[in-house]
Amino acid sequence: MRSTALTRRGGTALAVTAAAALALTGCSSADAGSADPDGKIVLEYGIWDQKQEPAMQAIADAFTAENPNVSIKLVTTPYKEYFTKLQTSVSGGAAPDVFWMNGPNFQLYASNGVIAPLEGADLDPADYPEGLVDLYTFDGALYGAPKDFDTIGLWYNKELFDEAGVAYPTAGWTWDDMKDAAAKLTDPAKGQFGIAAAQAGQENYYNSIAQAGGEVISADGTTSGYGTPEALAGIELWTDLIEAGSSPTAQQMTDTSAQDFFLSGKVAMFQNGSWAAHTYADNADIADKVDVAPLAAGPAGNQSVIHGLANVVNAKGDHVEAATEFAVFASSEAAADIMADSGTVIPAFDGKQQVWVDALPQYNLQAYIDALDTAVAYPASQNTAAWTSVEGEILSQVWAGNVTPADGLQELASKMQAALDSE
Repeated sequence: MRSTALTRRGGTALAVTAAAALALTGCSSADAGSADPDGKIVLEYGIWDQKQEPAMQAIADAFTAENPNVSIKLVTTPYKEYFTKLQTSVSGGAAPDVFWMNGPNFQLYASNGVIAPLEGADLDPADYPEGLVDLYTFDGALYGAPKDFDTIGLWYNKELFDEAGVAYPTAGWTWDDMKDAAAKLTDPAKGQFGIAAAQAGQENYYNSIAQAGGEVISADGTTSGYGTPEALAGIELWTDLIEAGSSPTAQQMTDTSAQDFFLSGKVAMFQNGSWAAHTYADNADIADKVDVAPLAAGPAGNQSVIHGLANVVNAKGDHVEAATEFAVFASSEAAADIMADSGTVIPAFDGKQQVWVDALPQYNLQAYIDALDTAVAYPASQNTAAWTSVEGEILSQVWAGNVTPADGLQELASKMQAALDSE
């Protein structure tokens, strides 16, 4: 985010500039791949998470062991600069041969011919969660080899629950159960809140909109879902918790992050992604006090948003065939074993998640794996940043109480649709 705990939003102007720059890449024919003096093919592999470097290097070494004529050079760029640097390198014809891609940016790169479809590659989509395959499919073709995934769970502080005499969250919890518990766990005298209703799409309202039976964006990425009663219900779940005093206010969560409230024991419940497990396990203040449960169910169920990274191939590279073979290998069963052993992310390859679950047996990490059964894909379009920037601006006013959820979502639906229509 994390690795996979990603920053999702970008300015509209930046998105438009990126789209224009990427559109120029059709004339580019060079890439960073090269041949060393011994005649070996050298492929560059672009990633953004330093914590995953050892696992990625082990995967690269394993590929070279099977393909002695190819060596892999890791190129790590911090996520904050990753896509800016990638845009520049793509435009200049010097992009890595294989690189990490996320859902919000995928369609922009696929629609501009920057990345190559994996047609004919030795990859079976049935080996990966359907939501991830859908996320990295464009115009009917799969462009990304799913690497890892994350879903969302409800973390809770057992100590605070015990002190308040409230039963722990279970798989059968509903929104009403969560709201009732949040009220009982709130103690103004202690500065304690039942839940952190943060303005967080992936962690909070993208899930609740699906749980209400709605969608942020249509499956084909052309229509906003924000103008529906279901979307309103999904947003009001969180704003009602703030209004009831069961959550810190938007301003309080600006001054002190929602996660910091949870880490300090001032919030009893906090929805967060699978990437958070090791963060909490490594925090001496709360490691033994917390656990995770499935999300509470709304009218349509307890859906979680699924997101994950994919390995993609530079379509303009000099070694597309070798790069494709490596991209597929880096998402293969053998690579999944290496990633699982590292404990940093959940491998996307089916059947390889248990090692990750077993790495922290003190937590109910199976909740994240079970979420796959009803998971919905992270919302994205050809120019996701163009509408998520508007989304963030309008919903910040809704969370602050300056605009009603109903009025805010009508404005958001209109502006988001205009952005989608211009793609």
